[in-house]
Amino acid sequence: MTDMSRQPGDAGVLRVGNCSGFYGDRLSAMREMLEGGRLDVLTGDYLAELTMLILGRDRARDQGLGYVRTFLRQLEDCLGLAQDKGVRIVTNAGGLNPHGCAAAVHHLAGRLGLDVSVAVVDGDDLTDRAAELGLGTPLAANAYLGGFGVAAACRAGTDVVITGRVTDASVVVGPAIARFDWGRTEFDAIAGAMAAGHVIECGTQATGGNLAFFREIPNLTRPGFPIAEIRRDGSSVVTKHPGTGGAVTIDTVVSQLLYEVQDARYAGPDAVLRLDSVTLEQQGPDRVLLAGVRGEPPPPDLKVSCTSVGGYRGELTFVLTGLDIEAKAELARRQVEAALPVRPAQLTWTLARTDHEDPDTQARAAATLTVTARDPDERKVGRAFSGAAVEIALASYPGCFLTSPPGGGSAYGVYRPAYVRQEVPAHTVTLPGGERVAIEPPSVTRLLEPLSDDLSTRATSVPHEPGSAAYEPVVSAPLGTIVGARSGDKGGNANVGVWVRSDDEFAWLDEFLTVDRLRELLPETRALTVTRTRLPRLRALNFVIEGLLGEGVAYAARFDPQAKALGEWLRARHVGLPARFLPAATEVEHP
Repeated sequence: MTDMSRQPGDAGVLRVGNCSGFYGDRLSAMREMLEGGRLDVLTGDYLAELTMLILGRDRARDQGLGYVRTFLRQLEDCLGLAQDKGVRIVTNAGGLNPHGCAAAVHHLAGRLGLDVSVAVVDGDDLTDRAAELGLGTPLAANAYLGGFGVAAACRAGTDVVITGRVTDASVVVGPAIARFDWGRTEFDAIAGAMAAGHVIECGTQATGGNLAFFREIPNLTRPGFPIAEIRRDGSSVVTKHPGTGGAVTIDTVVSQLLYEVQDARYAGPDAVLRLDSVTLEQQGPDRVLLAGVRGEPPPPDLKVSCTSVGGYRGELTFVLTGLDIEAKAELARRQVEAALPVRPAQLTWTLARTDHEDPDTQARAAATLTVTARDPDERKVGRAFSGAAVEIALASYPGCFLTSPPGGGSAYGVYRPAYVRQEVPAHTVTLPGGERVAIEPPSVTRLLEPLSDDLSTRATSVPHEPGSAAYEPVVSAPLGTIVGARSGDKGGNANVGVWVRSDDEFAWLDEFLTVDRLRELLPETRALTVTRTRLPRLRALNFVIEGLLGEGVAYAARFDPQAKALGEWLRARHVGLPARFLPAATEVEHP
């Protein structure tokens, strides 16, 4: 494959597709993207905090593993097709063992009779140095690298670029750096590519998947995967192949821009993306322009993902049916705790009142009581724990039964973010000929200062004062009647991004949905630190809820451990909505 900076086609546009948003995404997506239309680069994002734990445990069992094996299944079907089409593949499927993944790709290519060049970007793995760097003794410690290593591999004309832990957007940013020959200080352009990468990194979430207003999306049975058409100035158009399912709209793009972000400064190793600078424009069916993006120098530190085995967990769920639910729950809890031969280090009880009054089915009469035990000793959360629950079966509340048979404990992971200086990782590219090229850290950095909301300095452009009569009359209706939301996890924290579709609606939302109001609507957050960020250009607000997810997704602190549906809970809460914002067909009740 030729040097990307001299590739034929539209020299002013780089077409980058995505074929994976997580480890387990649709296997056929790689072929769909290659056959669907023209691409310059096809990327795959397979890594998440939970994935790093899975790969770490794989590597602990076998040092030859630690990479995403399903990527090879996709490549077996599509490597020849990618070569025929002249499409470069860039992926973080290397995980904790990018060189092992590259060796597997070479072996696969040989078996298929293909001559394929492969480059490896690594240096992110700090596991062996974790103790000396003050990171403790994690199962895996990986720094989030930037896109300049990927760019060096692309400039060398590599067919397949395999990386370790780079940022999700770096597999998009790197090819753009190579195509447009951006320098280290072209922060606006780099930040623009970061925005494009952030939108398409989660695959079909950019084309209607998981969208709050999903009923408005045509043919969502099998949505197509997204494409970013990146331009020399860093602006981009998000689109998809013609004839594929789903849609690309301002809603699908803004919801993904809000996904798993902290505040208006979205930090990366190569630049800081100012989310409050992004403007969106629908340029036609399935085409949304991202423009006006401002970038700032990257921070002097890199984030490090530290994953460890936190201990062992056992869990059982009782079904409580009919009358006296609270009393039944209290009896079960008292009996189980009295029967435990040894109390685990942590014992958590959760009662879910899913029961209904005067139920017409048994399922509607039922609530659930879940008990979760955690301990460093597997024996304390295994049969000793589950046996204590089983032995009360004939001595407890009427109708007592469990949702699953007793079993042993299972290991759970914990995630902890840490930081090291940009120069600590040995960011390196191994080119197809074996040459190893060191990637220097950025020479211009700036300390990262949070850019969240301070209501005392709120922008004066908000046209209505709190408490004004401008929004009356109001009617009681679900917040989600007019407000979209997308939520997710960042370690032990959760974010909820919300947006509306008009300036008038945003003026109301900005005034109405304060931190205190969020805590009122989501009582689970009342004792936690919540930070709000205004993003007026997107007509959006972002909330970060610290500690909601305990020690990360694998810790499973709540039944929605990744906070995927937290935004939908918020949208379901009834509030007083201005009547003029409501669709004519909406049935509402006056308060």
